[in-house]
Amino acid sequence: DVARARAEDRDPVRLRDWAALELLYATGVRVSELVGIDLGDLDLGERTVRVLGKGAKERVVPFGAPAARAVEAWSAHGRPALVGPRTGAALLLGARGGRLDPRTLRGVLHRLTAVAGVRDLAPHGLRHSAATHLLAGGSDLRTVQEVLGHASLGTTQRYTHITPERLRAAYSQAHPRA
Repeated sequence: DVARARAEDRDPVRLRDWAALELLYATGVRVSELVGIDLGDLDLGERTVRVLGKGAKERVVPFGAPAARAVEAWSAHGRPALVGPRTGAALLLGARGGRLDPRTLRGVLHRLTAVAGVRDLAPHGLRHSAATHLLAGGSDLRTVQEVLGHASLGTTQRYTHITPERLRAAYSQAHPRA
């Protein structure tokens, strides 16, 4: 919410930060994947983004309305102000018009957590939160694996934690002798 509130002044960098953080949390993508997104990878109508992950594996990841609003505001009011000769097709731009650098985005997140007065969070923490919230909301591990772009289900299982309550509820619902 801090990023959204700061972007109300339509400052291009703040709009970019809001869009980047909303996409990170909404999609669970890696920072390197996020900064690699091009305009043509985004489908705002379908609310999906095509991501090139590890091992050059491509996947399509959905995102919700809050991320769509942030990206629309960035695309309409922020990105045009930062476009320059080095811009190319990059969705997210640095202050000088080139593709956003992953270190810059990490710094943005650290600064915004400080402003919000919450525990410091790295971008990977947003990825973990996205996965945890998908599981808590009823998504199955295989779907979370696909969203995160993990090659193995074991990686997804280690990456996310399943609360004892969720485990008990799933057991009670699914096991015939529960």
